[in-house]
Amino acid sequence: MTAAEISVALSDADREAIQQAALDYAEGWYNAAPDQTERSLHPHLAKRIVTKDKATGQDRLGQMSAMELVQIVRGKQTVDPVDKRIADVTILDAYSNAATLRVEMADWIDYLHVVKFNGEWKIINVLWALKPHREA
Repeated sequence: MTAAEISVALSDADREAIQQAALDYAEGWYNAAPDQTERSLHPHLAKRIVTKDKATGQDRLGQMSAMELVQIVRGKQTVDPVDKRIADVTILDAYSNAATLRVEMADWIDYLHVVKFNGEWKIINVLWALKPHREA
């Protein structure tokens, strides 16, 4: 089965719900809206990034849970200006109750695993990387 055939297997409603989960995730960040972010996440979310430790030069793994991400969004002090936002969502692959997405945002790229859980599409994994102008 080709990627095109897999994509056809998704209903329009599923495709829209997957897209909406990714947009709620991105727009929740930009809008400093923890409820919008939370509704996109599975409670067992694992969000990870690999960065370099400046002192040692070694790679390190940063990670956060759904609760930690929602708390970070809750603590944001400002809403990002509309003209500074990017939220380009691409569904890379999908099959049955699982999908892989790429979301380009203003300062980073997110790779999402989204799962249909109790009838709703939720983000369960995120691997992300800062764009070069934002690397710490």
